Amino acid sequence: MADKHELRDKGLRLTPQRELVLAAVRELGHSTPEEVAEKVRLTHPGINLSTVYRNLETLENVGLVQHTHLGHGGATYHAAEELTHLHLVCGKCEAVGDAPLDVAANFVNALSDEYGFKTDVSHFAIYGTCSNCQ
Repeated sequence: MADKHELRDKGLRLTPQRELVLAAVRELGHSTPEEVAEKVRLTHPGINLSTVYRNLETLENVGLVQHTHLGHGGATYHAAEELTHLHLVCGKCEAVGDAPLDVAANFVNALSDEYGFKTDVSHFAIYGTCSNCQ
């Protein structure tokens, strides 16, 4: 379960739904709102998908979760404290892997130095072909 002080520290009213959604995101890792809803419904069957969406948006607005687009479908969510990696998505088998953020350091620094553009590479996915599919 999410730490109740953590939610209050972000200025959020503590609700069971917020706690449950944040706990599910942390436990599942990269997960869709539908997967979060399934996880939450295991212990609280009355929570609907729109409640999950609203809580994900609220939790993202205060920096506790972040969404990423890992494919052609909707966004997936993960806990903000997991923003330590790049998302590597195989275009053939759709496997999702991780690489440390510092792998992109030269790219990020070049964008900053040459264009004055600050980049958040943790927010997007890098598409290619995994070693198993090559």
